Amino acid sequence: MNVYIYPPRAKLAVLAVIAVLLAVDGSNAQTAPHSTTPKSVAAPINVVTVATGLVNPWGLAFLPDGRMLVTERPGRLRMVEVNGNLSAPLQGVPEVYARGQGGLLDVAIDPAFSDNQWVYLAYAERGQDKDVAGTAVARGRLQGTTLHDVKVIWRQTPKVDGALHWGSRLVFDRNGYLFITTGERQAYKERAQDLSATLGKVIRIKPDGSIPDDNPLANRKDAKPEIWSYGHRNIQAAALHPSTGALWTVEHGARGGDELNQPQPGRNYGWPVITYGVNYNFMKIGEGTAKAGMEQPVFYWDPVIAPSGAVFYTGDVFKDWRGDLFIGSLSPGLLVRVRISEGRVVSETRYLEELDERIRDVQQGPDGYLYLLTDNSKGRILRLEPKR
Repeated sequence: MNVYIYPPRAKLAVLAVIAVLLAVDGSNAQTAPHSTTPKSVAAPINVVTVATGLVNPWGLAFLPDGRMLVTERPGRLRMVEVNGNLSAPLQGVPEVYARGQGGLLDVAIDPAFSDNQWVYLAYAERGQDKDVAGTAVARGRLQGTTLHDVKVIWRQTPKVDGALHWGSRLVFDRNGYLFITTGERQAYKERAQDLSATLGKVIRIKPDGSIPDDNPLANRKDAKPEIWSYGHRNIQAAALHPSTGALWTVEHGARGGDELNQPQPGRNYGWPVITYGVNYNFMKIGEGTAKAGMEQPVFYWDPVIAPSGAVFYTGDVFKDWRGDLFIGSLSPGLLVRVRISEGRVVSETRYLEELDERIRDVQQGPDGYLYLLTDNSKGRILRLEPKR
């Protein structure tokens, strides 16, 4: 989620004018397609509550038998039965740094889970100094209601102070390697351009934490070998394209500038040098919207959707939606459907604004339905079903 700090009302008009004047500089020419902010429409669906009583749920993963693993940001991992019953908190979960936007965040299961029972957790981890922390990923074997053989397989470096912008989405690629999205920790945005740090990056590792030989920076002495792409702000939505196998990500901008990207190996996505957003006080960020050597987003949103959680739909329940990307929105709080053709966004549709809920994660169940997490102190799991 983004933190919005608004200036006094008396200054808003003046600051808005300044922002407009800054944006019309020739070096700031806008070249990426952007959202037209369509109104939410009524979807041909029923919304069914599967489970309630979750406290700030963040990540959702399905087990092969249809049960769900759900993280709660304060530090609990729960099993949700097919009938919606919640388990007691599972044992063996690492201690988390539950502060601000930090805590227990995403969860994923190994592609070979039926054989190895590995579960992966992304979370905020405190450093030796109690005032610093960083994103970390651990894995453990799920046996009954306990994670065994738990080990941290990756840590963001350096650990820094502050409680914002952890990233933390987990996605396996077709080679069985793990993508990890990170944030630049808000106060350290310049480190998104620093290849010796893993703030503001997409990371790619093997399931045991080792580095794939074909990582783009694996042979550079001045770079962290786990980096896949860099220049990102705070990626909280990520999904693998079902046809191409490419990773797609959606990251938070500041005031404006949420981005849909298809991160390419070794490429620089610009933050904080280029962006389509402005600061929360309406002042300019960086050098404009484009610069040589920096990638343009596939698509951007202004106003923002505050993205969190995404999935490409591949099921048979909603045949008209097959192949579309679904993204959760924290603000204004709805479900965004994006249709992509030949690497370009060709349409955007918004649903469920009437729920007035922060959608934290979106996943497809093994039954072909779409499932949503709503993020609040009485969070829910929702299932979308077609109207009969």
